[in-house]
Amino acid sequence: MAAKQPPPLMKKHSQTDLVSRLKTRKILGVGGEDDDGEVHRSKISQVLGNEIKFAVREPLGLRVWQLVSAVMFSGVAVMALAFPDQLFDAIFEEESVSSKTPIRLYGGALLSIALIMWNALYTAEKAIIRWSLLAEACYFAVQFLVTTVSLAESSRIATGAVLLMVSRALFILISIYYYYQVGRRPKKV
Repeated sequence: MAAKQPPPLMKKHSQTDLVSRLKTRKILGVGGEDDDGEVHRSKISQVLGNEIKFAVREPLGLRVWQLVSAVMFSGVAVMALAFPDQLFDAIFEEESVSSKTPIRLYGGALLSIALIMWNALYTAEKAIIRWSLLAEACYFAVQFLVTTVSLAESSRIATGAVLLMVSRALFILISIYYYYQVGRRPKKV
């Protein structure tokens, strides 16, 4: 007796059947507009949300300021690490300091801040950008206060120190401006 052959398998081509695909997408709730007017291409994007609404609308010049800050912090850090006497002399116009260690430690701290600035330059996360701008503004404010107290104690006003104070005050204002601009809620269109 011959073995009975099973009937040929009928493949359902639901992936190519347009009506079936549309029914499946309708059941899943994707493809159409939701309450916010967004069109989700998949259930995953619907559940996780659309990353476009979380993107930071960057104020004009923010990335340029971040680049300038990162380069400036890196440059001063390298100068403090490699040439501590010249850095001190350029700012306070005095003779060489007795110990180079504090200036080199300052350079190490600046290098750490520079790393934060470089990483903030390449991120799109609003919180990281804001924290880096706040850290920068705090650094400039502390440096402004320390330089002011040092000049008041020495009763000598060096041109380099005054230029440093004016530039730090300007950098504080720029950093705080961008800090608040990044933190603003975008206007509804």
